[in-house]
Amino acid sequence: MPTDTFRQLDPAAALFHSLSDPTRLGIVKRMADGEVRVGDLSGELGLAQSTVSAHVACLRECGLVEGRAQGRSVYYSLSRPELMDMLAQAEVLLAATGNAVSLCPNYGIGSAGASIQTKENAR
Repeated sequence: MPTDTFRQLDPAAALFHSLSDPTRLGIVKRMADGEVRVGDLSGELGLAQSTVSAHVACLRECGLVEGRAQGRSVYYSLSRPELMDMLAQAEVLLAATGNAVSLCPNYGIGSAGASIQTKENAR
């Protein structure tokens, strides 16, 4: 594949990378139910507020999440409803493949890639 073709895929790779972290994916799925504050997410996910805040910032910088200030609080929500359509299609694909991706030697459960993701979540 020519280099130009790979460069055209960079935005898609960045999108999927932004969703590759289980915590960020959980945040996105929670925001599908409506707007939420970082402090509330922290309690729901059982993670430090600074950790959740960093994940929300990543999603915001990718244009997937937006914030609405109300008093001293910021309520975050999905900026693009199409994101949930994409995740629904991902679930269809996972069901069709029998979740075979979980056996992937690079990113599946128990792989080195999954271990790296787990270590990143601990930060």
